[in-house]
Amino acid sequence: MTSFILVAGAFTGAHVWEETAAHLAAAGADVHPVALAGLDGPAGGADAGLDRHIADVVAVIDAVGGASGREVVLVGHDYGIHPVVGAADRRAGRVARIVYLDSGLPRDGVPALAAVPDQALRARLAEGTHGGGAVPPPDRAGWQRWGSTAGVPEEALDRLTALAAPHPVGTLLQPLRLTGAVAAVPATGVLCTGNGTSIELVRMLVRSGDPAVRALAGSGARFFELATGHWPMLSCPADLARVLLRAASGEGDLLRPPGEDEPAAHTRPFLFEVPEAARVRKENADLYLPAARGPRPAVVFVHGGPVPADVRPTPREWPLFTGYARYAAELGVVGVSVDHRLHGLGDFERAAADVAAAVDVVRADRRVDADRVALWFFSGGSLLAADWLSAPPVWLRCLAATYPVMVPLPNWGPADSHFHPARAVAHAGALPVVLTRVGLELPEIAATVEEFLASAEDCGARVEVVDVPHGHHGFETRDPTDASRAAVRQAMRSVLTHLTDGV
Repeated sequence: MTSFILVAGAFTGAHVWEETAAHLAAAGADVHPVALAGLDGPAGGADAGLDRHIADVVAVIDAVGGASGREVVLVGHDYGIHPVVGAADRRAGRVARIVYLDSGLPRDGVPALAAVPDQALRARLAEGTHGGGAVPPPDRAGWQRWGSTAGVPEEALDRLTALAAPHPVGTLLQPLRLTGAVAAVPATGVLCTGNGTSIELVRMLVRSGDPAVRALAGSGARFFELATGHWPMLSCPADLARVLLRAASGEGDLLRPPGEDEPAAHTRPFLFEVPEAARVRKENADLYLPAARGPRPAVVFVHGGPVPADVRPTPREWPLFTGYARYAAELGVVGVSVDHRLHGLGDFERAAADVAAAVDVVRADRRVDADRVALWFFSGGSLLAADWLSAPPVWLRCLAATYPVMVPLPNWGPADSHFHPARAVAHAGALPVVLTRVGLELPEIAATVEEFLASAEDCGARVEVVDVPHGHHGFETRDPTDASRAAVRQAMRSVLTHLTDGV
């Protein structure tokens, strides 16, 4: 039999586990929701740091593991995964499994602040301008800033709000320190699809070459999905209990780790041959020059993300983007691949600044017609298109997006972020948009594209859709078919038509 130690997320406490704990107990499990200092734990915890919360979990492990002889499974939801991982690192020999319940992946030396989805709050805390020892809990409408409340009954949301406690700032700012012992503890991820994460999305990250996720795939970690929002203990406690029992027994989907010789998706060749072109590197932009003389229009290709900072080569040298840029040069315009610093979900502001700086560099180049520029966004980088849609400059002749994310996913930060192309398109005016849509898109991303297209139709925006019915996200390196090649050529032809009209 199993002892479950349950650790709740920010602002919450042991009370959120009541129904799930009852279902687990009915199945014969031993259940111990943890009281964390400063939340619903011992008095005097308002100034608690992460170490104090780790100690709270360790104390329960010591009491449970020493007394019952049962296997101990630690479950961390949201912020709670940080003290869970810290405690497991200190008591690795007593922990049979860690369950990551719709949470991030804590890393040694990184504070829990890095996983806070509210970007504005994260910035204030990082700068020390928050002005208090605790973060006030959300009001009833504010929980959406911390994760999707899909499926949570109205009365449960009322109770969550009524019992919420200020969260000690120190627990978010203190870096997690690990010895490495926790790496030997088996892990299970429970992903809440209503909050924007799915097993297929994790598989896509494995294919993308993200080192941390590739290592996770090779670790033997198991995965489950729940079709609900970020608080499954409130929205579907019985389903959550069943999944936790199965996780404890080692069940769950196993990701296939990439083979030693299997290249990451971003290193695979472009889907058709394009001739070499002269390349000029300027700051964070690489300009691929056409044979034609005189100032030429330019297409700036903006990669997706987040992309880990240590990935090499950097995106502007990936075959996908050099292929697009060289193809543009072959057709007589300047193709530009750029690097931007969208390394995490808190980096959209600086990534937007990087893209704007690259555009300035491109337009200032004497080989570029500064009055004829197109921007072409990909995947998660498409959220950066919002600024250009909301106030398109006169020189921006076309905006393109390929397998784009057009609305922030629920766990990517507040829905009221201005990086929201589906809202920004209302201000696009006559700016033409060319959108490449793949038929085998992840459902959570496909929903953002449909929301964008509905908004565009409502406001009369000029949107051309290029469909790849049997294409996956990243089809240019995954699906080298005639249909894929035709779609890329059609999208490029449309962009260049807008870009060179009247030349």
